[in-house]
Amino acid sequence: MSATLVPDLISEAQTTEEQFLRHIFVRDQMAEWSKSPLVMARADGVFYWDVTGKRYLDALSGIYVVSVGHNNRRILDALRRQLERLCFSPPMHGTNPVAVQLANLLAELAPGDLSTVKFQCGGAEVTEAAIKLARQYHRLTGHPGKYKVISRYLSWHGSTLGALSASGLKSRKTVNEPLAPGFVHVFPPTCYRCPFGKEYPRCDMTCATLIGQVIEMEDPDTVAALMVEPIGHTGGIIDPPPEYLPLLRDICDRYNILLIFDEIITGIGRTGQLFAAETFGVTPDVLCTAKGLSGGYAPLSAMICTKSIADVFWGPIATNPGFVEGHTFEGNPLSCAVGIEVLREILERDLCSNARRQGEVLRAGFERLAKKYGVIGDIRGKGLLQGIEFVRNPATKEPFPTETAFGVRVGRRALANGLLCRFDPHWVAFGPPLIVTTEQLEEMLAVLDRSLGETLDELSS
Repeated sequence: MSATLVPDLISEAQTTEEQFLRHIFVRDQMAEWSKSPLVMARADGVFYWDVTGKRYLDALSGIYVVSVGHNNRRILDALRRQLERLCFSPPMHGTNPVAVQLANLLAELAPGDLSTVKFQCGGAEVTEAAIKLARQYHRLTGHPGKYKVISRYLSWHGSTLGALSASGLKSRKTVNEPLAPGFVHVFPPTCYRCPFGKEYPRCDMTCATLIGQVIEMEDPDTVAALMVEPIGHTGGIIDPPPEYLPLLRDICDRYNILLIFDEIITGIGRTGQLFAAETFGVTPDVLCTAKGLSGGYAPLSAMICTKSIADVFWGPIATNPGFVEGHTFEGNPLSCAVGIEVLREILERDLCSNARRQGEVLRAGFERLAKKYGVIGDIRGKGLLQGIEFVRNPATKEPFPTETAFGVRVGRRALANGLLCRFDPHWVAFGPPLIVTTEQLEEMLAVLDRSLGETLDELSS
């Protein structure tokens, strides 16, 4: 090809053709996905339209990202203003006013003394940064042997090597093994299917107290951090009992271990408070958030640590190099301008309160479906992050056979019917934008109702 010629772009309609899809990777198996590809063309409010013009209800906020709705004019105007002023600042030499403003805003809004921020582009980058922060913190405070990170099975902290090593989801880990050393996994608080065969509340919170025993077995002088999602996502919306996170706080304090909350999904209003740390009344040492922080308008994530941790990284350069962590687009002024406006939109419109109200509507809708169809064993989550687990027999909790992939069948049927939601073999979850109305939520539930009925009819025929 001549260096002076630029090839013509393919048309929007052509983007669903296999010959052109062979030039891009998506998350699914390409050979299967390309038989019926989903290529979104535009969006507004709580709706998507694909390149064929078909409309979809967005019960997933894209992927828990679109917190203040698609095509939000306030956010777009803020982005345009910043585009005309500064698009990129040199991260190796300093930062920019917008990043400092957003950091100070987050310091005001975050619970406890969480007050110092490291910006990145995505969730995996800040969970990875939190791991590095914990290890370097202990080194600077005279405990260089503390390097291990304890996290949970069924968790997902991101695709980068450290975040992936902390994750506990075999379907995503095995293909990339061997992973990084220094990561230990424990069982999550899956009360509906307790791995210890116990029943809450007569369980003595084994899932939490056992973590203290694991720390003792590993040697507390080698453990740097405990990383958890306040509500686990990939395990099927694992909503812990109220005692669980306070117990983890106590354990970490006892052994001089940093408690890290992965709030990539649960942060920025999703659970009905700005952070799930507030929902559960527990302040971690480090909080990681992303997704809803930028509303989907620009890549943005934030790791927020306490002042006492941040203070450790101030000192003479000969003995203290500062926090050794950085990426090219950290603190990008476009992203930070968006983050400021998203937070203002949430606070001024009190969208956290709406998340709580609509969360009650969502829970009631799931309960109606449970009574109607008799294949929903458990409803879990808070605010606008809730899911249902499908079972063959609710009385015995007997699951559908794995090969049936009942949740996947329901989710794919819902997609065909114009509803975007999160689905796995045994569960389905909703996480619509925080702006969702009762009428829109009821429409989403109606499509799920129809899709669930059609799936059962298909299996019985």
